[in-house]
Amino acid sequence: MTYFLQVRFIEIALFLICCCSSAGFAQSGKTDLSEKMQAVPSGLTGAGVSGNESAAEKTGGADGTGNSELGGRHPLYRLRPSDVVEVTFTVAPELDQSLRVQPDGYITLKDAGLLLAEGLTVPEFRDQVQKAYAGYLHDPEAAVALKDFERPFFVVGGEVGKPGKYELRSDTTVAEAVQIAGGFTQGAKHSQVVLFRRVNDDLVETRLLNLKKMLKQNGLTEDAHLRSGDMVYVPQNAISKMARFLSRPSASVYMNPTQF
Repeated sequence: MTYFLQVRFIEIALFLICCCSSAGFAQSGKTDLSEKMQAVPSGLTGAGVSGNESAAEKTGGADGTGNSELGGRHPLYRLRPSDVVEVTFTVAPELDQSLRVQPDGYITLKDAGLLLAEGLTVPEFRDQVQKAYAGYLHDPEAAVALKDFERPFFVVGGEVGKPGKYELRSDTTVAEAVQIAGGFTQGAKHSQVVLFRRVNDDLVETRLLNLKKMLKQNGLTEDAHLRSGDMVYVPQNAISKMARFLSRPSASVYMNPTQF
């Protein structure tokens, strides 16, 4: 009986040891797993931190404001020589003035002197005006309005009825520009109309257009659309070039007094 109790006690002791070991292993595994889960920030997946950063960049935009396209696709107009701006003051109407940007880019403010305006947007120019009058007025508040500016234009020259400079008010092609300028003259070379387009101060692109072929085939799909500052030139044809060197019949041939 005593032997049976000893064996039973040993079995119970071994069972308890096994249970404690299993519970300790399970607890350690749970702790390791929780530590690993805490090591990964919330909101991230298998993509890692870089995936979350790219999403933030898309949300914030290139400048961090969410307006990465502002000023890129639709830039504000910048003042140029010959532009006219009107400046008005809230508390000092005697300083209201209409100003034209000089060829050197400056304007002359009443009682404040010269101020560089070329290259500034209207809001930037307003800020500069307020700074210029800070010594004359207490907290000057000015409003600036753009009254006149250089409008888009194109130039047509050569063998057309009315060569000159025209406003580019809407989408216009080279063929339409020729018609606006009075159409071709009798000495025009319809097959070699030249389109000049300035790329920068040192580079000008040229494109040769065969308007004769386009008009003959009733297809203007290859007709170029004009941009502001483009120049269309219609050259003279070969026949009209030689015409001035050909001798013309003179009345003296028929009325030579020596023949009588």
